[in-house]
Amino acid sequence: MRIVLDAMGSDTCPVPDVEGAVLAAREYGDTLLLVGDETRIQRELAKHNTNGLHLEVMHAADTILMTDKPGVVGKTKPHSSMHIGMNLVKEGRADAFVSMGNTGAALSIATLFTLRRIPGIKRPALSAIVPLHHMRIIVLDVGANADCKADWLVQFAMMGKIYAETALGRKNPRIGLLSNGEEEEKGNALIQETGALLRQTNLNFVGNVEPKDLVDDTVDVLVCDGFVGNIWAKSVEAATRMMVNLIRDELMKSVLTQVGGALSRPAFRRVQKAIDPFEIGGAPLLGVNGVVIIGHGRSNALAIKNAIRQARNAVDGNLIAAIRTGIAEIETIMPAPSESETREI
Repeated sequence: MRIVLDAMGSDTCPVPDVEGAVLAAREYGDTLLLVGDETRIQRELAKHNTNGLHLEVMHAADTILMTDKPGVVGKTKPHSSMHIGMNLVKEGRADAFVSMGNTGAALSIATLFTLRRIPGIKRPALSAIVPLHHMRIIVLDVGANADCKADWLVQFAMMGKIYAETALGRKNPRIGLLSNGEEEEKGNALIQETGALLRQTNLNFVGNVEPKDLVDDTVDVLVCDGFVGNIWAKSVEAATRMMVNLIRDELMKSVLTQVGGALSRPAFRRVQKAIDPFEIGGAPLLGVNGVVIIGHGRSNALAIKNAIRQARNAVDGNLIAAIRTGIAEIETIMPAPSESETREI
């Protein structure tokens, strides 16, 4: 494969970005195209043994910062690593694009300036693979669309189902709607309308799901609007970090607990590995007409290597073609698009 990495994406770029690319090239044997400030990238590459690795560097004159506004950055920085990288995918010169950079900017550049949307998709959704107790689930949307319509959520469910099959190997994945109660009458108007539409599809829709039920292996795909999904994902991350800190503090309170903690260290390491988001790396921006993987700005080299692995999985699973087929299958139950939805956002 030929996979493009936005080498200017992470908070401490290009150090972990380059190291992650080296790790991925060494493990997978693919060609990695590092796009960004060529001088800085080459300086970092010189610190690694790259003999026999397929690494290419492409210069990008503009760098998109986390503080840049997504609504204007597409026009003000046309020579960014995001523009160049996604255009390589659009032109067929690369199979996928990976970035740890500004998520809003990536969404804007993908949908408005480069790849565009898959025909029939009303809004792209930002997905996440979330580690829970002995399992992982796919959650979408986690931030691309703060305000949604019911038919958008149905499309999110379809795309989540396809990605669960591709990334997690789940057959006929179970799909749930994040709500404040299991009953059909629970939830706001958006949830109730979405549930009614999902029951008309051939998706394996299991109904409304409360957050407390997710650890009991109830769903493979969790669907919500981007506002709720973003808050939920950040709440899970914060709660996990709080529990880790509480356990660490308690273990240090006495000699006895310190000894017990030392004996339990292998178990704690396994738990940490199971819940570490860097073990996943990133997840796709679903609905754009090309494989785009987005990761967290604070990603380390391991996370970037694993984000590249997620890109490989999406390409291997023919994710984009599968979504094209899926959207055609559910279009028959979808409401007619409004005038605003027929225009590019």
